Amino acid sequence: MSDYDAIILGAGAAGLMCAAVAGQRGRRILLVDHAEQAGKKILISGGGRCNFTNMHTAADRYISANPHFAKSALGRYTAQDFLALVESYGIAWHEKTLGQLFCDGSAKQIVEMLLDECDKGRVDLSLGRGVTGVEQGDGGYRVSLDGRAVTAPALVIATGGPSIPKMGATGFAYDLARQFGLKVVEPRPALVPLTLGGDEILFRELSGVAADVVATAGKTAFREAALFTHRGLSGPAILQASSYWRHGQPVGIDFVPDRDSGWLPAAKRTTPRTTLRKLLGGTLPDRLAETLSERLGMTGEISTLTDRRLQDAERALSHWQLTPNGSEGYAKAEVTAGGISTAELSSQTMEAKRVKNLYAVGEAVDVTGWLGGYNFQWAWASGWAAGQVL
Repeated sequence: MSDYDAIILGAGAAGLMCAAVAGQRGRRILLVDHAEQAGKKILISGGGRCNFTNMHTAADRYISANPHFAKSALGRYTAQDFLALVESYGIAWHEKTLGQLFCDGSAKQIVEMLLDECDKGRVDLSLGRGVTGVEQGDGGYRVSLDGRAVTAPALVIATGGPSIPKMGATGFAYDLARQFGLKVVEPRPALVPLTLGGDEILFRELSGVAADVVATAGKTAFREAALFTHRGLSGPAILQASSYWRHGQPVGIDFVPDRDSGWLPAAKRTTPRTTLRKLLGGTLPDRLAETLSERLGMTGEISTLTDRRLQDAERALSHWQLTPNGSEGYAKAEVTAGGISTAELSSQTMEAKRVKNLYAVGEAVDVTGWLGGYNFQWAWASGWAAGQVL
């Protein structure tokens, strides 16, 4: 007889949710993690307050080779469902901008809630023990944990991606998937600051300056704050765009998203003695207004410039192109894009189509959400979907 009904590898958001749901359905579950503590990424998320979901969750807020894959799980376990669980524990929360929900107190409350849910399901936890081998045979799976072997007919890969390696994150999920013949979509850092070099290194002088902009990568645009750093670009607008950015592509920045076409020639007629720097200073930090004016070669009064020159400046300010030379990599990435191919999995159950009783959930899968609680909601929903059928 097997030791357990299922072994779940990874005690992060998706693994905890999956274990709790399956355990409360009467399944004998072992939840394994090499870290000494469950939910380590949850604890540092949202500045320690855990942006635990987003009220605007929908499949079009996720990146995947199959944009429809996430619909089933997200539709069956919603942001409202998770919020109801949070409220049942009396955890106070608040909504920030754009549907983002945070704990009033600490992210520890979310981890404690999930561990309590696991307790209700009599889940066994094995923390601080590394997986030294996984084998399939005799109708099930055999997992070696630092010398001790445990067996179960079902195995769940919930070990996440390699983002934030200082937390112990690795590409173990992909190695395991390949061991069982599952395809992996090339992983890459996502929700990550971008770096600048060459001529654009001049913008590093603005380190610490932030502005409300529209940032565009490919065909996708985000309006939020962008932050200039000593290495390049960050802030919510840039992190969002980074998930769609590919090496060699420019990132478009609209520094004047609220200005109507023709605003500069109109300003020339009403306030001819003003400067571009002063006009921009009304909505942008002064250092940024000064830098943009200098880069455009427009430091004098606008009355000295032709309407054509002013229209060109308008276009430049609303379609500024910066070409990053890279990103700050997995060390600074909040999540990993790519992962275990959704073509290999059932969108209903998260089970591998070609490997019986093998499941993959959460960040290990090629489903990556926008910034703002979307990735946690995918973890809860995909963990819940697998937990329903283990």
